[in-house]
Order: sequence, then C-alpha cells, then structure tokens
Amino acid sequence: MLYLIPTPIGNLEDITLRAIRILREVDLILAEDTRTSRKLLDHHGIDTPLRAHHAHNEHTAINGVLRDLEIGRKLALVSDAGTPGISDPGFLLVRECLKAGIEVQCLPGPTAIVPALVQSGLPCDRFHFEGFLPHKKGRQTRLKYLASLPNTFALYESPHRLVKCMEQLQEFCGSDRAVCVQRELSKLHEEAHRGSIAEVLAFFKGRADKVRGEIVIVVAGLGKENSREEEED
Repeated sequence: MLYLIPTPIGNLEDITLRAIRILREVDLILAEDTRTSRKLLDHHGIDTPLRAHHAHNEHTAINGVLRDLEIGRKLALVSDAGTPGISDPGFLLVRECLKAGIEVQCLPGPTAIVPALVQSGLPCDRFHFEGFLPHKKGRQTRLKYLASLPNTFALYESPHRLVKCMEQLQEFCGSDRAVCVQRELSKLHEEAHRGSIAEVLAFFKGRADKVRGEIVIVVAGLGKENSREEEED
C-alpha cells in the first residue's frame, strides 16, 4: 500500500488525525526534503524512518520503492507542504504503482489552492488551476489562454518572479481585472492584497525586494466579475 499524505502548508497543526496515525504506522516515509519533514514528524512525536524522494531522484528511485511495496511494506509519500502530486513530486510514483497493481490511497488534506480561492473574494464555484507557469518556452501562450477564460484562475509564483508575473498579467488581462495575491498562507505573516491588477502590481513594485514566502495569485475570469468597477456595480 502506498499512502499519499498531505502535510501542512504552514501551521504544523493543519494535519488530520488519520494522517498522523498512518505516518506512525507505515514502515517508511518518502519525503521531498527529509529535513523539512523531520520537523513535522518531531512536532507530532513520529519516529518513522525517512527516505529522500524528490524530483531529482524519483526516476532512479522508483524501482526500489516498487520492490518495497511488492514485498508488503507500507509506505507514505509526503511533499514539503500540501498534497503530493499537486505542483510537487508524486504523479510518476502513483502511475507506476497503479501499473504494478499496487493499491494507492490519497488522504484529503492541505493544499494552498483551496483556501486561496475561497478567501480571495472571487467566484470559486468553477475555476482553473494553472500551477506554476513555464519560465520561458510556452509562457506567453499560457498567459493568453488564461486571460481568455470565463472563470477565476489561480497560479503559483515565486517571490522573485512576482512583479514580472503581475506585469504580464496586466499585459494579457488588462489593468482593471480583479486579482488577489496571497502570501504565506496559514503562517505567522500571512497576508492578502486585493484590487485591480494595476493596483496590486503598484503595491508589490514598491517592495519587490522584501517579498518572501509562497505565493498564490487568484485572478477573476473574463466575465461580469472581470474588473473591480463591474463588481461594485
């Protein structure tokens, strides 16, 4: 059995009782970064062995993981934060396990996209999740596509690329499109900045060198809520 265990995106208390129990019961935990995962395990008094399993070694490590599972060992996969496979390693291992007839269970739990959408104030009954945009090739194609969507869309971005991303969103979506940029969700310095793309871009341009942490950008779709003026009407 392979368990996919969502882990807190910030606050270490944001983990389910079932996740804690399974992390104690499995024979081995595969971790994106063993140092990060060890802090979580120590906080909850879990001493299960850890093994590194990340984007740089997953292709070479999969056969060994499959052998462990085939002889009856129970393994859990965790990423640094959130749900494995969602903008984190996990898909490749799940696919190979299913091909080999090994049962896979993913527990419900933390992911940054859901709280970011819900507290953005933008419609979230239907939405598009983009994850991280390509750094270079295909980036403008994706931005053009996102700008044309009728529903809210959300993407992840790194602090040092935030201003550039906002500038590109302004270019493709227009200055008046409503946006909410959220940083450090569930952590001590969590914050959200809402307004038009032009307004939020101006705010971050003035403090680009001070932006830290994980960022989720939620943008209104090309519909009746596409700008603050229309929203207020």
